[in-house]
Amino acid sequence: MSKNGYSESFSVAIQDNPDEPQFTDQTINCIDCHGDFIWTAGEQQFFFDKNLKNPPKRCKPCKQAKNERIAAINAAQELGIKQRIEVTVACAKCGCSTTVPFYPSQGRPVYCRSCFLELNPSLLPPHQ
Repeated sequence: MSKNGYSESFSVAIQDNPDEPQFTDQTINCIDCHGDFIWTAGEQQFFFDKNLKNPPKRCKPCKQAKNERIAAINAAQELGIKQRIEVTVACAKCGCSTTVPFYPSQGRPVYCRSCFLELNPSLLPPHQ
């Protein structure tokens, strides 16, 4: 935290008046698609004005896709529809493609069934 209470992630250049920060465009890596996107000075000014402390984590298309997933889940819950989720991911250990019944969390590894069971042998049934 800086002395004005804002995260150091804001690129602020103070000019003549310390109450009026000057922002510069920043490149940020999206946590979903891992592509770079520009966080413009105007967007930073909006975050500053709204007293938002953290920069965005997702590019606009990934943020929109996340919002659509959340809206679909909420709509299904309101209607009482049980929804089965299948997300295709690459295993963090062997790299093979697999599906999981959840949306992976930010930066956490996801494993295929065989690698998961290899890492968690206590989940295997006892041999007779």
